[in-house]
Amino acid sequence: MTTEPKPFTVAIMQPYFLPYAGYFRLFATSDLFVIYDCVQFPRRGWVHRNRLNDSSGGERWLTLPLEKAPQTVLIRDLRFPPNAAQLLEHRLRTFALSVNGPASVQAILSALLDVKGTPLDYIERLLELTAKHCGLPWQVVRSSTLNVPPAIRGQDRILEIIRRLGARCYVNASGGRALYDRAAFAKAGVELCFLVEYTGPKISMFTRILRESRSDLAEDIRRSCSFEL
Repeated sequence: MTTEPKPFTVAIMQPYFLPYAGYFRLFATSDLFVIYDCVQFPRRGWVHRNRLNDSSGGERWLTLPLEKAPQTVLIRDLRFPPNAAQLLEHRLRTFALSVNGPASVQAILSALLDVKGTPLDYIERLLELTAKHCGLPWQVVRSSTLNVPPAIRGQDRILEIIRRLGARCYVNASGGRALYDRAAFAKAGVELCFLVEYTGPKISMFTRILRESRSDLAEDIRRSCSFEL
């Protein structure tokens, strides 16, 4: 008796700076995670900023220093200013970062302080280290490497990325329900799957990494990886 092979599954998401645990479910439930870097940088989004606990225990914004760029700049084209390391070091003084933890936690902290490459390189390194800390798979490609024409936008852009990768299943967070049409995906031969809403803490994973064991974090992510019916 033969088993039907599992469909090749992709998740596509903008790169977020130290996102919450729900974001990392996309690594756990896909065969390939696509860093969606070929789209306009959302200035009020989570690509370059997040809320962390300061030394008094309250939440404050930590924002990455970025070079000035046109309103239409793509995520892949963001750049750090020459003094980004000094600026970030100054901003981090507000936050409680001392930690005695395993090597994987120390590596994440070191990567946070090590401003090199582009903002996308920097954020991707943090995502990789965090995913690996939680024992999650890391199979990643940047959407910009697929050379999708800029004229293709929105849902059609997502479908074109999926087509170029040869995937048959697309997994998205529950918040994406309003963005995509199941009929359009079905017509393209792609199964559209949504994760159930994440009900755990919405704080940055970095804050949780400093407080919780890696096994507890991994369990929290994996037990919430159910799909909507």
